[in-house]
This record gives sequence, C-alpha cells and structure tokens, in this order.
Amino acid sequence: MSNKQPDSVSSVQKTMAIFETLCSEKEIGISDLAQRLMMSKSTVYRFLQTMKTLGYVSQEGETERYALTLKLFEVGAGALQNVDIIDYANIEMSKISEETMEALHLGALDDDSIIYIHKIDSKYKLSMQSRIGKRNPLYSTAIGKVLLCEMSEEDVRERLKDVVFTQSTPKTHKNIDELLTELPVVKEQGYGEDNEEQEVGLRCIAVPVYDRFNQVVAGLSISLPTMRFTESKKEEFIKYLHESAAEISHRIGCKSYPKFS
Repeated sequence: MSNKQPDSVSSVQKTMAIFETLCSEKEIGISDLAQRLMMSKSTVYRFLQTMKTLGYVSQEGETERYALTLKLFEVGAGALQNVDIIDYANIEMSKISEETMEALHLGALDDDSIIYIHKIDSKYKLSMQSRIGKRNPLYSTAIGKVLLCEMSEEDVRERLKDVVFTQSTPKTHKNIDELLTELPVVKEQGYGEDNEEQEVGLRCIAVPVYDRFNQVVAGLSISLPTMRFTESKKEEFIKYLHESAAEISHRIGCKSYPKFS
C-alpha cells in the first residue's frame, strides 16, 4: 500500500506551511520562501498567486516579495467571536466537581461587582446557595480579588470609589486601603481567598482566567463550608483550579498561562 498522501492533503499542508512562514516575516521573497520550505520556486509562486487572488497575501509592487494581509486576522477574529468561555469552563469545572464534589463558580467583572456566569453545585447536601446571574462584591469574594489583582491601585480605587464596604461578616474588609494590601499577595501567589468574608462558615478559593491579550477576564473558584476545609485540601484545590484555568485560558487564546509557585 502506498503511503503517498492525496494531492489535496499535500496542497493544504503546503498552504499552511507558507502561511506560517509568512507570519514570522514582515515580507519575504520567493527564493527565500522556497528554500525555507524546501519547495520549488514554481510551486511556491503558484500557491502565492492563488493566495494573492483570495486576498490573503499582498505583493510589494512589482518585486517578488510577498506579505500577509489582514484577511487572515479577520478570519481569526471571526472565530474568536464564536468562542464560548462557558462551554470550555463547563468541561473543566465538571472534572474538578468529580474530584472534589464541591461547588464551582465562574465569575466575571461587571462594573463594581462580580457576576456569576456559570456554576456547578456541590454534590454534598450541605452546600452554598448561589445562582447564575447573581452579583457579589469584589472586595469580599475570592473571584473579585483575582479580577482586581492585576489592576493598578488607581484603577481599583476608581472602580470602587462609590462602593460601600458592607460588613457581611467580622472578617470583611472595611475599606479600599485594607483590600489593596491583600491584592499584591493575590497577584504573586496566583489565587485569591474568601476566608469567611462574604458568609460566615464558607471558604472560597479562586484563580484567574486569561484571554488572548493575557488580561484577566474571569475567575474560577471552588467553595466549601469551613467544616470541610483543611490546608491539605487547599493545596490540592489550588492545583486543580490552576490546571483547569490554564486549559480554559488556552482555549480562548491565551498563549502562556502564568506559572505560579
């Protein structure tokens, strides 16, 4: 049996190889391109002319130098519009749920609050009460802290300037200054905690989810009653959360999820 690939498959591979090489160069000549790809100049020329006709490649004047147009970016941007972070998050959150049986939440920034955009309930009978679409403060939640931790102090103050720091529990931060002392720690360690700050008897740990611009766009958290919390569980949960958040971030375009020690 022959191992030779069909011409159509070979053509696709050659096209993608040309695209990838052009991505790394502002412009390049046919001779250099052919040499890099180990193709004949006539083959490269034929492919480039087709790509030029379709609008993906431009030719610099009458020279043999070619460059990518923005059409490929437009196609990629169109695909990104269809990326649903919730679909990817649900897969990862379901995995953590199977391992821990605890409640999982995905939250995003909404003005001066967080809003839960997805959740998986705890498998235990004793669990927290929450719902998709519910809003909670940024200053007293683990997700809120990871959403704020990479902002400048000025931006945090501006975002929370009209917020009244309601003392939900004795452990709730009383003001912006108290919160700001914690945020650098959250950024450094790569996770935020709610240690009975939003609700007495409830612990929560959250990690950041990054987009293609390496901006924090969501927080992924696990919540459990203090009666089920231990330090060994905490380390285990952080590991699960970082692994899943890294995968979600990768799926929505993040090239390099930060390495947290």
